[in-house]
Amino acid sequence: MTPLARYLPILDWGRSYTGAQMSSDLIAAVIVTIMLIPQSLAYALLAGLPPEAGIYASIVPILLYAVFGTSRVLAVGPVAVVSLMTAVAVGQVAEQGTIGYALAALSLALLSGVMLLAMGLLRLGFLANFLSHPVIAGFITASGVLIAASQLKHILGVPAQGHTLLEMAASLAAHGAETSLLTLAIGAGAVAFLFWVRKGLKPLLLRLGLPPGLADFAVKAGPVGAVVATTVLVQAYGLHTQGVAIVGAVPQSLPPLTLPSFSLELLNTLLVPALLISVIGFVESVSVAQTLAARKRQRIDPDQELIGLGAANLGAAFTGGFPVTGGFARSVVNYDAGAETPAAGAFTAAGLAIAALFLTPLVYFLPKATLAATIIVAVLSLVDFSILKRTWVYSKADFLAVAATLLMTLGLGVEAGVSAGVIMSLLLHLYKTSRPHVAEVGRVPGTEHFRNIRRHKVETSPGLLSLRIDESLYFVNARFLENLVLDRLARDKDLRNVVLMCSAVNEIDYSALENLEAINQRLKEQGIGLHLSEVKGPVMDRLQKTHFLEELNGRVYLSQFHAWQELSAA
Repeated sequence: MTPLARYLPILDWGRSYTGAQMSSDLIAAVIVTIMLIPQSLAYALLAGLPPEAGIYASIVPILLYAVFGTSRVLAVGPVAVVSLMTAVAVGQVAEQGTIGYALAALSLALLSGVMLLAMGLLRLGFLANFLSHPVIAGFITASGVLIAASQLKHILGVPAQGHTLLEMAASLAAHGAETSLLTLAIGAGAVAFLFWVRKGLKPLLLRLGLPPGLADFAVKAGPVGAVVATTVLVQAYGLHTQGVAIVGAVPQSLPPLTLPSFSLELLNTLLVPALLISVIGFVESVSVAQTLAARKRQRIDPDQELIGLGAANLGAAFTGGFPVTGGFARSVVNYDAGAETPAAGAFTAAGLAIAALFLTPLVYFLPKATLAATIIVAVLSLVDFSILKRTWVYSKADFLAVAATLLMTLGLGVEAGVSAGVIMSLLLHLYKTSRPHVAEVGRVPGTEHFRNIRRHKVETSPGLLSLRIDESLYFVNARFLENLVLDRLARDKDLRNVVLMCSAVNEIDYSALENLEAINQRLKEQGIGLHLSEVKGPVMDRLQKTHFLEELNGRVYLSQFHAWQELSAA
């Protein structure tokens, strides 16, 4: 791959693009476009923006990702979690429905785009690893609950507010008497229909003799069916005059050129939310991209994905959108529909552009309750409380991280939940590595292998202590190893040699080096030899740059077996 193609992946797949690939991409684009029209409108509603903002955020960002992204099937645009985070962040600086609100959403997309682009150019894709999967699962589950709860006001037709679960519940209870029965009937009916479409429509169509491909298409087009049916119902019976909230007029136009606010005060206020949105959006996007790429034995470049997502968000900022990322549902649909290259996304953008120009008058009478139902059904598939049980059984530390993230998100809102998740991920890593597993090992009889004396029947040698360190040594755990060795010496007065088996040690930082020097000095004072075995090349290279090996009261052995042979006979 040429240096230019590294930053412009379209030059890589574009030069070998075939007619067969175009045919597959066009079919996938038609299916994804049909799904995205109601979904884009719904996520704009979730973000507190006009419905057209959802379509605008799904056109130029997709085109830019097709140029800069490395995933062949990732579909970029508004997603539930990022839309909710946008509503929370922008709601703190402007009132919903005002020009300032839309301007703040553009500025949030701008900040997110700049951050993602900078992280990509600095090759910081590895930062996604700092969020553990259990923490992400807890955050997404809590976010799914919050998103579903936030849409109940549209299902009930009441003016409820709130950013936390308790605030939403209290507001809904306070306005319960104002519930619109017509709106409730439409919203609840749409929810029931969409759930049935997901579970029951395909088996029914297959029993009726419809080919599996068409049955799948019908299931994916389910939300469109709900949109059409409820829109016709409202228009035919004039339900909008009886309290049913509708989308109303949506401009017939391509995405306009817009200019975010460059107010330092506003940008400073949105800085932290933009960072959180960037991190969560990237983690969600790269997880989906890697999963789908693996199915086709393809690879993605996380650093270039940052650049692709950054470009997409910058595109949203200057074309009337709001923060975007790679969506799970739409990407899976794109993959299942047979998309071969990012050109499928470009064709999807063209389809959405046609919809923005010619189809928007058709959604004038679309009930907001139907869009809310679309969101509720989509996000409830993200809710997975079983992660609590699984982590409790497997690791209490992971359970605490999941539970804390989940409770913080539900109780204090998404920003607090994301922050708690990042902090818990780091604390969890520090906790696990602060007490590394160190096993006393002995020789498996008749072999050159060494195993934990607590788990296997092995041979040990009087006067020889062999410890296998199963973690890299750095400032967090260096003192732990020193204390462990000295405590063991205190219990066995006959020890003459200590061997640290370093086969699992990938790194020894300077703090750990100082602790090894302290251990060496203490053992030297007691006439006990300190030896190392199976030290990896990069670790040995660093040690050779210091005086530690010269002052070592022992030797460095190539293998634990050589150390055993020589020191057992001593």
